[in-house]
Amino acid sequence: MARDSEASVSVSGSAAGFVQEVVAGSHRFIADEPVAAGGTDRGLDPYELLLAALGACTSMTISLYARRKAWPLENVAVRLRHERTYIADCEDCEKSPTLLSRLHREIELTGALSSEQRSRLLEIANKCPVHRTLTSKIEIETRLVDAR
Repeated sequence: MARDSEASVSVSGSAAGFVQEVVAGSHRFIADEPVAAGGTDRGLDPYELLLAALGACTSMTISLYARRKAWPLENVAVRLRHERTYIADCEDCEKSPTLLSRLHREIELTGALSSEQRSRLLEIANKCPVHRTLTSKIEIETRLVDAR
């Protein structure tokens, strides 16, 4: 799971709709919004992409750890759900409604693992790099550039 400290992804699309082309190295795919949100449902929506990143990283991290320990892990399945709820008891709700985002993650481990191994793999899930990124203070630096 070695990766350069800087990942680079390019996203572009027409301002007429939601369809976006995502390019990461030699990989290309489409992101979109569901029809109910005004999109054409040609690809994952942004929150599904976020969940996919966390799920893939979780599964990869658990699998790598189990391989290194030579544990009998056969398969990892990660199911995720994103929930947004308004926080009712906030001080300035009238000025700026506050949303609480919660990610729900269920991990299914298949294999003849002991209860101690299963517990340790659950701990390892919380150490995957994407999990750590999402639970840390994130700074997003944004700047405008001239069109090419």
